[in-house]
Amino acid sequence: MINVKYFTFSPFAENTYILYDETKDCLIIDPGCYEDNEKKELSDFINKTDLNPVRLINTHSHIDHVFGNKYVADTYGLVPEMHYDEFDGLKAVPNYGMTMGLLVEPSPDPETLPEGGKLKFGNSSLEILYTPGHSIGSLSFYSEADEFVIAGDTLFKGSIGRTDLPGGHMGTLMNSIRNKLLTLGNDVVVYPGHGDPTKIGDEIVSNPFLNGTF
Repeated sequence: MINVKYFTFSPFAENTYILYDETKDCLIIDPGCYEDNEKKELSDFINKTDLNPVRLINTHSHIDHVFGNKYVADTYGLVPEMHYDEFDGLKAVPNYGMTMGLLVEPSPDPETLPEGGKLKFGNSSLEILYTPGHSIGSLSFYSEADEFVIAGDTLFKGSIGRTDLPGGHMGTLMNSIRNKLLTLGNDVVVYPGHGDPTKIGDEIVSNPFLNGTF
């Protein structure tokens, strides 16, 4: 069974996820820890729970999802993994961070996560779903056994990812949501990049972007 723990970090209120199973191996997904106290909170949980971080994963390369890439990479000896189309965006983060008054340590060079493959750790695995639209190479991670999906900024409780940033496209985003996420099943829990968890079935009924009321 995969356990899901999340923290809300930075001025962007971004959700950082730790996934772990009975082996104590864990994934760190989208480390958004910016302040030193946030980095400490992340590591304190890992130490207290006696976890072994084995992979650093990014759903996409927007600044709020990669603030902590260098810290996690340096602390646990990991290399960021993401879709290849996100590499250029990752390199641009320190420069555009400066225009926002944010000092961002450059992330280590990433490795490629393949579309449609498996994300494995410990005794567990997640299906890698290619869900572009919010960004050009956004990925989501689905556990059929435990009925949840880590959706990044693709789908939120009552909303969807913005598409006005470079690489964003509304039609592409809606296709990703309808063809990759809504088909997973009504009881599947969605863990988004911002805000509270929700369920696929609830979003089909109440999300104004999906039920035609927006």
